[in-house]
Amino acid sequence: MNTRSILMAGLAAAFALSAGSHSGTAAASKDGRPTLAVTMTNDPSGNRINVYDASSLTLLQTLSTNGAGGASGNAHGVRQYAGKLLAVVNYGSNSVSIFKRDGDRLKLDRVVTTTSAPVSVDFGSGHMYVAGATTVDSFVMHGQSVGQRDGSASLRIAEGGPPPANSTAQVGAVDDDTLLVTLKTDPTPGTVDVVALYKGIITGTPPAAVSAPVNTLTPFGFAVYPDGTAAITLAHSNQDGLFRDGAFVATIGAGQNAPCWMTRFDKYLFTANTASRTISRLVGTGNNIFVDNPVAASIPTGGAPSDIDAAGDALAVIDRAGTTSHLSVYDLNEFGELSAVRTATVGPSANGVAIMPSPDDD
Repeated sequence: MNTRSILMAGLAAAFALSAGSHSGTAAASKDGRPTLAVTMTNDPSGNRINVYDASSLTLLQTLSTNGAGGASGNAHGVRQYAGKLLAVVNYGSNSVSIFKRDGDRLKLDRVVTTTSAPVSVDFGSGHMYVAGATTVDSFVMHGQSVGQRDGSASLRIAEGGPPPANSTAQVGAVDDDTLLVTLKTDPTPGTVDVVALYKGIITGTPPAAVSAPVNTLTPFGFAVYPDGTAAITLAHSNQDGLFRDGAFVATIGAGQNAPCWMTRFDKYLFTANTASRTISRLVGTGNNIFVDNPVAASIPTGGAPSDIDAAGDALAVIDRAGTTSHLSVYDLNEFGELSAVRTATVGPSANGVAIMPSPDDD
Protein backbone atom coordinates (compact mmCIF):
# COMPACT_ATOMS: atom_id res chain seq x y z
CA MET A 1 0.00 0.00 0.00
CA ASN A 2 1.48 3.41 -0.97
CA THR A 3 1.66 6.49 1.27
CA ARG A 4 -1.48 8.09 -0.21
CA SER A 5 -3.50 4.89 0.29
CA ILE A 6 -2.33 4.59 3.89
CA LEU A 7 -3.28 8.20 4.54
CA MET A 8 -6.75 7.84 2.97
CA ALA A 9 -7.41 4.62 4.89
CA GLY A 10 -6.42 6.31 8.13
CA LEU A 11 -8.73 9.25 7.47
CA ALA A 12 -11.61 6.93 6.64
CA ALA A 13 -11.07 4.96 9.83
CA ALA A 14 -10.93 8.15 11.90
CA PHE A 15 -14.16 9.43 10.31
CA ALA A 16 -15.92 6.14 10.97
CA LEU A 17 -14.79 6.17 14.59
CA SER A 18 -15.94 9.75 15.05
CA ALA A 19 -19.37 9.05 13.51
CA GLY A 20 -19.84 5.92 15.56
CA SER A 21 -18.90 7.55 18.84
CA HIS A 22 -21.40 10.39 18.27
CA SER A 23 -24.38 8.26 17.37
CA GLY A 24 -26.76 7.87 20.31
CA THR A 25 -24.28 9.20 22.88
CA ALA A 26 -24.88 12.96 22.92
CA ALA A 27 -27.11 12.64 25.98
CA ALA A 28 -24.55 10.67 27.99
CA SER A 29 -22.19 12.39 30.43
CA LYS A 30 -18.40 12.42 30.13
CA ASP A 31 -18.05 10.24 33.22
CA GLY A 32 -20.48 7.62 31.96
CA ARG A 33 -23.37 8.62 34.22
CA PRO A 34 -26.44 9.12 32.05
CA THR A 35 -28.38 12.27 31.44
CA LEU A 36 -31.85 11.60 32.83
CA ALA A 37 -35.20 12.57 31.33
CA VAL A 38 -37.96 12.70 33.93
CA THR A 39 -41.71 12.97 33.33
CA MET A 40 -44.66 13.27 35.72
CA THR A 41 -47.64 10.94 35.27
CA ASN A 42 -49.97 13.62 36.78
CA ASP A 43 -52.35 10.92 38.00
CA PRO A 44 -54.94 12.57 40.28
CA SER A 45 -55.30 9.38 42.32
CA GLY A 46 -51.56 8.85 42.86
CA ASN A 47 -48.89 10.95 41.15
CA ARG A 48 -45.63 9.33 40.02
CA ILE A 49 -42.49 10.14 38.07
CA ASN A 50 -40.90 8.07 35.32
CA VAL A 51 -37.10 8.29 35.05
CA TYR A 52 -35.49 7.52 31.67
CA ASP A 53 -31.94 7.29 30.35
CA ALA A 54 -32.09 10.20 27.88
CA SER A 55 -29.69 8.54 25.40
CA SER A 56 -31.77 5.38 24.96
CA LEU A 57 -35.12 6.19 26.64
CA THR A 58 -34.73 3.06 28.71
CA LEU A 59 -37.09 3.32 31.68
CA LEU A 60 -34.92 3.26 34.81
CA GLN A 61 -37.47 3.94 37.56
CA THR A 62 -41.09 4.66 38.36
CA LEU A 63 -41.43 6.39 41.73
CA SER A 64 -44.41 7.60 43.74
CA THR A 65 -44.47 11.28 44.70
CA ASN A 66 -46.62 10.53 47.77
CA GLY A 67 -49.12 13.02 46.40
CA ALA A 68 -51.93 13.50 43.89
CA GLY A 69 -51.58 14.99 40.41
CA GLY A 70 -54.13 16.83 38.30
CA ALA A 71 -52.29 19.97 37.08
CA SER A 72 -53.32 21.36 33.69
CA GLY A 73 -52.53 24.37 31.52
CA ASN A 74 -49.23 24.83 33.32
CA ALA A 75 -45.50 24.99 32.59
CA HIS A 76 -42.53 23.63 34.56
CA GLY A 77 -44.51 21.35 36.81
CA VAL A 78 -41.29 19.31 36.96
CA ARG A 79 -37.99 21.16 37.52
CA GLN A 80 -34.41 20.04 38.17
CA TYR A 81 -31.59 21.82 39.96
CA ALA A 82 -27.90 21.34 39.08
CA GLY A 83 -28.50 17.74 38.04
CA LYS A 84 -28.88 16.85 41.72
CA LEU A 85 -32.44 17.73 42.80
CA LEU A 86 -35.85 17.30 41.20
CA ALA A 87 -39.07 19.02 42.28
CA VAL A 88 -42.51 17.76 41.20
CA VAL A 89 -45.88 19.46 41.82
CA ASN A 90 -48.74 17.51 43.40
CA TYR A 91 -51.69 19.68 42.39
CA GLY A 92 -54.30 17.52 44.06
CA SER A 93 -52.62 17.48 47.46
CA ASN A 94 -51.13 21.00 47.81
CA SER A 95 -47.58 19.71 47.96
CA VAL A 96 -44.28 19.47 46.11
CA SER A 97 -42.13 16.34 46.19
CA ILE A 98 -38.35 16.69 46.29
CA PHE A 99 -36.14 13.93 44.91
CA LYS A 100 -32.36 13.63 45.24
CA ARG A 101 -30.10 12.01 42.67
CA ASP A 102 -27.85 9.09 43.56
CA GLY A 103 -25.89 8.01 40.47
CA ASP A 104 -28.43 7.09 37.81
CA ARG A 105 -31.26 6.77 40.34
CA LEU A 106 -33.55 9.20 42.17
CA LYS A 107 -34.93 8.80 45.68
CA LEU A 108 -37.69 10.73 47.43
CA ASP A 109 -36.17 13.13 49.95
CA ARG A 110 -39.17 15.01 51.34
CA VAL A 111 -42.61 16.46 50.57
CA VAL A 112 -43.34 20.12 51.38
CA THR A 113 -46.77 21.74 51.72
CA THR A 114 -47.80 24.75 49.62
CA THR A 115 -50.33 27.49 50.34
CA SER A 116 -52.42 26.74 47.24
CA ALA A 117 -52.63 23.97 44.65
CA PRO A 118 -49.18 24.03 42.97
CA VAL A 119 -48.71 24.14 39.21
CA SER A 120 -45.15 25.37 38.55
CA VAL A 121 -41.77 25.27 40.30
CA ASP A 122 -38.34 26.89 39.83
CA PHE A 123 -35.01 27.30 41.62
CA GLY A 124 -32.91 30.43 42.14
CA SER A 125 -31.30 32.74 44.70
CA GLY A 126 -30.88 29.94 47.23
CA HIS A 127 -34.59 29.08 47.10
CA MET A 128 -37.22 26.89 45.53
CA TYR A 129 -40.25 28.83 44.26
CA VAL A 130 -43.72 27.36 43.76
CA ALA A 131 -46.60 29.09 41.97
CA GLY A 132 -50.03 27.81 42.85
CA ALA A 133 -53.62 28.55 41.94
CA THR A 134 -53.75 31.74 44.03
CA THR A 135 -50.37 32.14 45.77
CA VAL A 136 -46.62 31.87 45.26
CA ASP A 137 -44.25 30.47 47.92
CA SER A 138 -40.51 30.51 48.59
CA PHE A 139 -38.66 27.67 50.32
CA VAL A 140 -35.12 28.18 51.61
CA MET A 141 -32.39 25.83 50.39
CA HIS A 142 -29.53 24.54 52.51
CA GLY A 143 -26.90 23.38 50.03
CA GLN A 144 -28.58 20.59 48.05
CA SER A 145 -31.59 20.32 50.35
CA VAL A 146 -34.93 22.16 50.34
CA GLY A 147 -35.94 23.50 53.74
CA GLN A 148 -38.96 25.26 55.19
CA ARG A 149 -41.23 27.81 53.56
CA ASP A 150 -39.94 31.30 54.37
CA GLY A 151 -42.25 33.53 52.30
CA SER A 152 -45.55 33.71 50.45
CA ALA A 153 -47.62 36.24 48.50
CA SER A 154 -51.07 36.30 46.95
CA LEU A 155 -51.20 36.46 43.16
CA ARG A 156 -53.36 39.04 41.40
CA ILE A 157 -54.37 39.92 37.87
CA ALA A 158 -53.93 43.26 36.11
CA GLU A 159 -57.66 44.00 36.24
CA GLY A 160 -57.61 43.58 40.01
CA GLY A 161 -58.46 40.67 42.28
CA PRO A 162 -57.17 37.10 42.56
CA PRO A 163 -56.48 34.94 39.50
CA PRO A 164 -59.42 32.91 38.20
CA ALA A 165 -59.30 29.12 38.24
CA ASN A 166 -56.68 27.47 36.01
CA SER A 167 -54.99 30.75 35.08
CA THR A 168 -51.57 30.31 36.74
CA ALA A 169 -49.05 29.21 34.13
CA GLN A 170 -45.40 29.43 35.25
CA VAL A 171 -43.05 30.77 37.92
CA GLY A 172 -39.48 31.82 37.17
CA ALA A 173 -36.64 33.37 39.16
CA VAL A 174 -35.06 36.54 37.75
CA ASP A 175 -32.58 37.58 40.46
CA ASP A 176 -32.33 38.05 44.24
CA ASP A 177 -34.97 40.79 44.07
CA THR A 178 -37.50 39.61 41.51
CA LEU A 179 -39.68 36.63 40.66
CA LEU A 180 -42.14 36.37 37.74
CA VAL A 181 -45.44 34.49 37.52
CA THR A 182 -47.52 34.37 34.31
CA LEU A 183 -51.33 34.33 34.48
CA LYS A 184 -53.67 33.46 31.58
CA THR A 185 -57.00 35.32 31.67
CA ASP A 186 -58.61 35.17 28.21
CA PRO A 187 -60.38 37.19 26.85
CA THR A 188 -58.33 39.87 28.65
CA PRO A 189 -54.65 40.03 27.61
CA GLY A 190 -53.32 38.29 30.72
CA THR A 191 -50.87 39.27 33.44
CA VAL A 192 -47.24 38.98 34.47
CA ASP A 193 -46.95 39.26 38.25
CA VAL A 194 -43.66 40.82 39.35
CA VAL A 195 -43.10 39.43 42.84
CA ALA A 196 -40.77 41.26 45.24
CA LEU A 197 -37.97 39.31 46.93
CA TYR A 198 -35.51 40.18 49.67
CA LYS A 199 -32.35 38.10 49.37
CA GLY A 200 -34.44 35.53 47.54
CA ILE A 201 -37.27 35.47 50.10
CA ILE A 202 -40.80 36.40 49.02
CA THR A 203 -41.61 39.48 51.10
CA GLY A 204 -45.39 39.21 50.98
CA THR A 205 -45.77 42.59 49.26
CA PRO A 206 -48.58 42.39 46.67
CA PRO A 207 -47.05 41.74 43.23
CA ALA A 208 -46.95 44.41 40.55
CA ALA A 209 -49.54 43.05 38.09
CA VAL A 210 -48.39 43.95 34.56
CA SER A 211 -50.84 43.48 31.70
CA ALA A 212 -49.74 41.78 28.52
CA PRO A 213 -49.44 44.24 25.60
CA VAL A 214 -52.52 45.49 23.80
CA ASN A 215 -53.64 43.13 21.00
CA THR A 216 -51.85 40.16 22.58
CA LEU A 217 -53.20 37.24 24.57
CA THR A 218 -52.01 34.76 27.16
CA PRO A 219 -48.53 35.18 28.63
CA PHE A 220 -47.60 31.58 29.29
CA GLY A 221 -44.17 29.92 29.21
CA PHE A 222 -40.99 31.90 29.61
CA ALA A 223 -37.23 31.71 30.02
CA VAL A 224 -34.89 34.18 31.71
CA TYR A 225 -31.46 35.30 30.50
CA PRO A 226 -28.67 35.94 33.03
CA ASP A 227 -29.17 39.71 32.59
CA GLY A 228 -32.74 39.41 33.91
CA THR A 229 -34.49 39.75 30.54
CA ALA A 230 -37.35 37.28 30.14
CA ALA A 231 -38.70 35.98 26.85
CA ILE A 232 -42.39 35.12 27.26
CA THR A 233 -44.75 33.31 24.88
CA LEU A 234 -48.05 35.06 24.12
CA ALA A 235 -49.75 31.83 23.27
CA HIS A 236 -53.21 32.71 22.01
CA SER A 237 -52.13 35.58 19.76
CA ASN A 238 -49.25 33.58 18.21
CA GLN A 239 -46.62 35.99 19.47
CA ASP A 240 -43.54 36.12 21.66
CA GLY A 241 -42.59 39.01 23.91
CA LEU A 242 -39.56 40.40 25.69
CA PHE A 243 -40.00 41.51 29.32
CA ARG A 244 -37.44 43.64 31.15
CA ASP A 245 -37.50 45.82 34.26
CA GLY A 246 -41.18 45.17 34.89
CA ALA A 247 -42.49 45.88 31.39
CA PHE A 248 -42.84 44.37 27.94
CA VAL A 249 -40.29 46.05 25.65
CA ALA A 250 -40.86 44.13 22.40
CA THR A 251 -43.25 41.67 20.74
CA ILE A 252 -42.95 39.69 17.51
CA GLY A 253 -45.04 37.27 15.49
CA ALA A 254 -44.05 33.72 16.35
CA GLY A 255 -44.54 32.33 12.85
CA GLN A 256 -46.25 29.31 14.42
CA ASN A 257 -49.59 28.70 16.11
CA ALA A 258 -49.97 28.62 19.89
CA PRO A 259 -46.39 28.96 21.15
CA CYS A 260 -46.90 27.89 24.76
CA TRP A 261 -43.88 26.36 26.51
CA MET A 262 -40.33 27.71 26.44
CA THR A 263 -36.86 26.66 27.55
CA ARG A 264 -33.45 28.33 27.23
CA PHE A 265 -30.20 26.73 26.08
CA ASP A 266 -27.33 29.22 26.29
CA LYS A 267 -28.34 32.10 23.96
CA TYR A 268 -31.06 30.06 22.23
CA LEU A 269 -34.72 29.86 23.19
CA PHE A 270 -36.96 26.98 22.16
CA THR A 271 -40.75 27.14 22.11
CA ALA A 272 -43.16 24.21 21.85
CA ASN A 273 -46.00 25.28 19.57
CA THR A 274 -49.14 23.37 20.46
CA ALA A 275 -51.37 24.02 17.46
CA SER A 276 -48.56 23.78 14.88
CA ARG A 277 -47.07 20.73 16.62
CA THR A 278 -43.56 22.07 16.13
CA ILE A 279 -40.55 23.41 18.01
CA SER A 280 -39.19 26.87 17.14
CA ARG A 281 -35.79 28.40 17.91
CA LEU A 282 -35.48 32.06 18.94
CA VAL A 283 -32.75 34.44 20.10
CA GLY A 284 -33.27 37.31 22.54
CA THR A 285 -31.26 40.38 23.45
CA GLY A 286 -31.84 43.04 26.06
CA ASN A 287 -34.04 44.97 23.65
CA ASN A 288 -35.31 42.62 20.96
CA ILE A 289 -36.38 39.05 20.28
CA PHE A 290 -35.87 37.30 16.95
CA VAL A 291 -37.23 34.10 15.39
CA ASP A 292 -34.01 32.28 14.52
CA ASN A 293 -35.73 29.26 12.98
CA PRO A 294 -39.57 29.12 12.79
CA VAL A 295 -39.48 25.31 12.67
CA ALA A 296 -36.39 23.89 14.34
CA ALA A 297 -38.18 20.51 14.40
CA SER A 298 -41.58 18.93 13.98
CA ILE A 299 -42.94 16.74 16.77
CA PRO A 300 -42.00 13.26 15.53
CA THR A 301 -45.12 11.55 16.87
CA GLY A 302 -47.45 14.18 15.40
CA GLY A 303 -48.83 15.01 18.85
CA ALA A 304 -49.49 18.41 20.41
CA PRO A 305 -46.64 19.42 22.77
CA SER A 306 -47.37 20.10 26.43
CA ASP A 307 -43.95 20.90 27.95
CA ILE A 308 -40.30 21.33 26.96
CA ASP A 309 -36.91 21.41 28.69
CA ALA A 310 -33.24 21.50 27.71
CA ALA A 311 -30.00 20.94 29.63
CA GLY A 312 -26.60 19.42 29.00
CA ASP A 313 -26.77 18.42 25.35
CA ALA A 314 -30.37 17.20 25.20
CA LEU A 315 -33.78 18.75 24.62
CA ALA A 316 -36.98 16.95 25.61
CA VAL A 317 -40.60 17.57 24.76
CA ILE A 318 -43.80 15.93 25.99
CA ASP A 319 -46.69 15.66 23.54
CA ARG A 320 -50.18 14.22 23.46
CA ALA A 321 -51.97 12.51 20.59
CA GLY A 322 -55.47 11.40 21.51
CA THR A 323 -55.26 9.53 24.80
CA THR A 324 -51.53 8.82 24.52
CA SER A 325 -48.58 10.89 25.73
CA HIS A 326 -45.07 10.66 24.31
CA LEU A 327 -41.59 11.73 25.36
CA SER A 328 -39.20 12.81 22.61
CA VAL A 329 -35.54 13.57 23.32
CA TYR A 330 -33.31 15.31 20.77
CA ASP A 331 -29.55 15.64 20.72
CA LEU A 332 -28.67 19.35 20.96
CA ASN A 333 -25.36 20.89 19.85
CA GLU A 334 -23.73 24.21 20.71
CA PHE A 335 -25.34 25.90 17.69
CA GLY A 336 -28.84 25.08 18.90
CA GLU A 337 -29.31 22.41 16.24
CA LEU A 338 -31.50 19.39 16.97
CA SER A 339 -30.82 15.87 15.71
CA ALA A 340 -31.15 12.15 16.46
CA VAL A 341 -34.57 12.23 18.08
CA ARG A 342 -35.72 9.29 20.21
CA THR A 343 -39.33 8.72 21.34
CA ALA A 344 -41.18 6.66 23.93
CA THR A 345 -44.81 6.30 25.01
CA VAL A 346 -45.15 7.58 28.58
CA GLY A 347 -48.80 7.15 29.52
CA PRO A 348 -52.17 8.80 28.95
CA SER A 349 -51.82 12.12 30.82
CA ALA A 350 -48.11 12.86 31.32
CA ASN A 351 -47.51 16.49 32.22
CA GLY A 352 -44.08 18.05 32.72
CA VAL A 353 -40.57 17.06 31.72
CA ALA A 354 -37.08 17.78 33.05
CA ILE A 355 -33.64 16.97 31.67
CA MET A 356 -31.13 16.16 34.43
CA PRO A 357 -27.54 16.12 33.17
CA SER A 358 -24.79 14.55 35.21
CA PRO A 359 -23.96 17.00 38.01
CA ASP A 360 -20.39 17.25 36.68
CA ASP A 361 -21.70 18.29 33.25
CA ASP A 362 -24.11 21.03 34.40
